[in-house]
Amino acid sequence: MTVTIANSKLSVNDIEKVRGQLLDWYDAHARDIPWRAKAGQAPDPYHVWLSEIMCQQTTVQAVKAYYLKFLELWPSVQDLAAADQDDVMAAWAGLGYYARARNLHKCAKVVVNELGGVFPSRQEQLKKLPGIGDYTSAAIAAIAFNQPTTVMDGNVERIIARFFAVREPLPKAKPQLKALVHQFYDDFTVRPGDLAQSFMDLGAGICIPKIPRCGLCPLQGACQAHRQGIAAELPAKIKAKTRPQKYGNIYWISNDQGQVLFHQRQEKGLLGGMLGLPTSNWKADNTTLTHPEYINTPTPLHIQVQHTFTHFDLKLDLFKATLKAKLPIKDIKLCWLCPMSAGNKLPSVFKKAHKILVSPNKQKP
Repeated sequence: MTVTIANSKLSVNDIEKVRGQLLDWYDAHARDIPWRAKAGQAPDPYHVWLSEIMCQQTTVQAVKAYYLKFLELWPSVQDLAAADQDDVMAAWAGLGYYARARNLHKCAKVVVNELGGVFPSRQEQLKKLPGIGDYTSAAIAAIAFNQPTTVMDGNVERIIARFFAVREPLPKAKPQLKALVHQFYDDFTVRPGDLAQSFMDLGAGICIPKIPRCGLCPLQGACQAHRQGIAAELPAKIKAKTRPQKYGNIYWISNDQGQVLFHQRQEKGLLGGMLGLPTSNWKADNTTLTHPEYINTPTPLHIQVQHTFTHFDLKLDLFKATLKAKLPIKDIKLCWLCPMSAGNKLPSVFKKAHKILVSPNKQKP
């Protein structure tokens, strides 16, 4: 039976009990994460904001090294606002979803130039800043400023779907799940930031997707999915569509000085603003691919790089080529760089090709 909002309202005593169990568990088992304030220390809004932007659609484990690198390069929001955007994009290379990096830099400038270097504490004010949406604004307000905002990420969705045995599949169930979790934050003024992080940590380490560790869960006794023996089945999800396949060519063009031609991609679109190797257009039909007009005498290397983006899979055939006499069109930004020094500035799809082409004896990844 699907649990509805109406029959899932908890009493005040039940809500307080769940909060207490979560916070007691969190005090004993909180993850040691670089951006988290230590016991007795006030959270740094810059650290919280930076980590939340980086963790959008990215795992904590993948983010840690990037977060520490950014803090080393730009210890404060003022330092980040003063940075060159190309340097910010280069430091972000490999983390993916590159619009986040552009918005990160824009947001830092707004905070410094328009808000006196101080992040707003309220969710609605935070949502007006570049790159900050509903979830991120709620998380920053709760964790950095102890505001009782309803924080809802994938971990919380999973916990709530199981706790209330909500069988309606995601993403359709999202509004219902948010209404259910709101009970725990409504008018709650004691440690809302820790409550939000306790939900996150419980979902990351105990209420995990495939095989939940119910025996270790502080909420086991009240969890309806556990009682019904269906915890591993929830949350239900609509079967994802197969990702479409796209194809393209990628080119290695060198000059007499040992430099290689690189392309800075346009600001808007996939991998926007990032440095990459020149490519053809990416198409669903590999029989219609054409070489860019500035490419001369491409020689196939019979090597293919494969990469998965969120919405499609990509196969790129590698070519060595020469450049026509004149550099092309003004709106295509091309530059000659040392191939070794440029490698760390490349997003993952180009790093794969770069690794092969600077080390020709290596096998295809």
